[in-house]
Amino acid sequence: MEKRYQVFISSTYADLKDERQHVLKTLMEMDCIPAGMEMFPAADEEQWEFIKKIIDDCDYYLLIIGGRYGSLSEEGISYTEKEFNYAIEKDLKVMAFIHDSPDDIPLGKSE
Repeated sequence: MEKRYQVFISSTYADLKDERQHVLKTLMEMDCIPAGMEMFPAADEEQWEFIKKIIDDCDYYLLIIGGRYGSLSEEGISYTEKEFNYAIEKDLKVMAFIHDSPDDIPLGKSE
């Protein structure tokens, strides 16, 4: 049986819903198992423990960067950055995609 890779998709949420959906669809077409915040809201420290368990089960960490930093954790960093730091700490393979035209991001979707 061929291995199916699980990929954690990380980004700010509301501003990158469309981009996340495209990535999710592509991963499923590649027979990967996507995991991400569609399964949970990144809102508090209790959720953070759950998020870490999901990341622990993943083979890859995929980061999508747009025009927002994201909601802040108790440490004063965004949950997206916190997820990224955790993935690095766990030595996951990381792929980062940065918006190619940040000046074209609508004002309502950026900070």
